[in-house]
Amino acid sequence: MRIAIFGVGLIGGSLALCFKGKPGVHVVGHSINRSSTEKYVARGVVDSATTSLEEAALDADLIFLCVPVGRLEEYVDALSRLPLKRGCIITDVGSTKASVVRHADKLGLQGAYFIGGHPMAGSERSGVEAASLHLLENAYYVLTPTENTPAEQVNKLEGLLKCTRARVVIADAVQHDDIVGAISHLPHMIAVALVNQIAGYNESNDLYMRLAAGGFRDITRIASSDPVIWRDILLSNREVMLKLVSDWQERMDRFSDLLRQEDGDGIAEEFRTAGLFRSQLPERRKGMITSLFECYVDVPDHPGIIGKIATELGHAKINLSNLQIIESREDVPGILRLSFRQAEDLDRATALLTSSGYDVHM
Repeated sequence: MRIAIFGVGLIGGSLALCFKGKPGVHVVGHSINRSSTEKYVARGVVDSATTSLEEAALDADLIFLCVPVGRLEEYVDALSRLPLKRGCIITDVGSTKASVVRHADKLGLQGAYFIGGHPMAGSERSGVEAASLHLLENAYYVLTPTENTPAEQVNKLEGLLKCTRARVVIADAVQHDDIVGAISHLPHMIAVALVNQIAGYNESNDLYMRLAAGGFRDITRIASSDPVIWRDILLSNREVMLKLVSDWQERMDRFSDLLRQEDGDGIAEEFRTAGLFRSQLPERRKGMITSLFECYVDVPDHPGIIGKIATELGHAKINLSNLQIIESREDVPGILRLSFRQAEDLDRATALLTSSGYDVHM
């Protein structure tokens, strides 16, 4: 089986690592930059790599398009002009599905089949350097075949994706875009708008920036997402986003009315309703917005204490992603925020530090 991956970055590289080394499987990576193809091979992410689209695609049994959403249709067009291997499956990893699925269905692929795909996992890092064998494990992986897609081809792709240990879900492409627009794309828009609003206030009073730390920084962290990637995502899902923004404005108008009427019970009910629904959400499930795995440690203001904690974690081979001192004064214990990329690392760190006598809070 020959698997071609166009765009061997975070997602493409992680897929490649899951497939590479399996019996009878050859993974070829593609990039238009020779330096990138050399890096893919040097890092052992793929078996071979090429800058030629034709060389990568012609004998492939499966093709994964892991390029930006804004370029997906361009790649589908290019592949449609090639004499692809009969029965070849082309899939993508974009976070919008309706547009590319519609385009591929209308175009026709000369004996090949397009099945939209969306692995709902990510990382705060990017590029092939961030690729991980475990990135997609336990994450939802949505496939969006059409009514014209043979069940045999869907089963073939689904079977291959078992290598990722992701949870495959079959969905309609339009339904996918509605849901992902609401749970991922809209929150990104809201975060960006909120940060820009505060930035505007800060122009006349820099106390906004000085006080906008801690929780504000945490709840708006997705506003730092890649501008070009999100430009393409939002434009690709434009009609869905326009409706969602309209619905969001209605929600804000509801709050405005409650405030004007000084309706305290109504405000409290909004929070109660939200809290009830949120409490039912799975806490440690990979999703579109990368989870934070963090704990807080109370530490005395002693020389070397932070280095000691970091050393203990290192000796236990616990991967620490980030460390931040929130407060440290002579009369108040310091608060150390520790961040991890995996829930397992957080659990191990919490157990280790607690057994060492530190007060650890989630």
